[in-house]
Amino acid sequence: MGGQVSVQGLHVVVVGGGFGGIAAAQELKAKQVSFTLVDMREAFHHNVAALRASVQTGFAKKTFIPYAATFGESFVQGRVERVDTQGLKVTLEGGKEIKFTHLILCTGTDGPFPGKFNTVASHQTAVQKYDDLVKEIQAADSVLVVGGGSTGVEMAAEIKTEYPVKKVVLIHSRVGLADTELLASVRQQVKEVLLEKKVELILGEKVLNLEQLKLNVTQKNTALTTDRGTQILTDLIICCTGLKVNSAAYASSLPASSLAENGALKVNAQLQVEGFSNIFAVGDCADVREPKMAYHAGLHAAVAVSNIINSNNGKDLTSYYPGRVTMLLAMGKDDGVGQYSGFKLPRQLVALTKSQDLLLWKSWKEMEQQSP
Repeated sequence: MGGQVSVQGLHVVVVGGGFGGIAAAQELKAKQVSFTLVDMREAFHHNVAALRASVQTGFAKKTFIPYAATFGESFVQGRVERVDTQGLKVTLEGGKEIKFTHLILCTGTDGPFPGKFNTVASHQTAVQKYDDLVKEIQAADSVLVVGGGSTGVEMAAEIKTEYPVKKVVLIHSRVGLADTELLASVRQQVKEVLLEKKVELILGEKVLNLEQLKLNVTQKNTALTTDRGTQILTDLIICCTGLKVNSAAYASSLPASSLAENGALKVNAQLQVEGFSNIFAVGDCADVREPKMAYHAGLHAAVAVSNIINSNNGKDLTSYYPGRVTMLLAMGKDDGVGQYSGFKLPRQLVALTKSQDLLLWKSWKEMEQQSP
């Protein structure tokens, strides 16, 4: 009885159905809190496996999990265009309005395909987009991966693992590879794995006029030049740079004082957006000083939902405290590097725990569905 009283009158709108969004929706569902989950796509994208889906035929269908099968009428497909903090409602493209008592913003980050797939799309269209890229990679004799952050190094490793005879070149504007939050020894290990796989590295250089080049389409012997004059011939260019906070749903609605310079939402330790007690930010769009990871988004979601219920009951709110860096990089299905709570992990352990299945089992289990 107390549980029912504690959630009476609440309706939470969750904007964005990435890792943070589905974690929040599942928490709300489990606690019998009324909610609406809004996302542009028909299916949750387990984008941790997006790069594998780019190189293996038929793999993409494992990476998209339909929302409606899990959340039923609590899921609405659409793009949020405006947040009305006075009227307590969000407005979707096309004019549909959804009222809320509390709002959880989980809009994540946006970036180039294939690392990200943030567009209005059906389940079938989303899967086909990745299957089409597989064909482009298969048709190419050489592939240039632009960007040596986590996405870029994983992309290069995936291609070279699946197609070892193809020439794969990775170009990165910095000398160090992968995320700067990682231990120096882990970043060095990333380089060692790529060299072992025979990935060619061009470090400390940028591709000129990248925005004018055709991406993800095989065009034999495409010529390009770096800012240091290095000439490169390639059949296919895949861009893995330019991640940015996806702030389109709220940037024009919330006051500038609530936004960080990069468009992320300023939050307090309770993950409430600055200036609001009933609006929370979860995952990549929250201005929390830690690596942007699915694991962290799930932790944020649990804190946000707990605090919505606690605030409704007049109880103390709980706080989120970033821990020491944990990050695993899948370097193809047979290798990986990473660290746990600040300590370097053996490559074989990372390969076993992440690289082989890319944690797909976890998302299918959490979405209470069977993987195809």
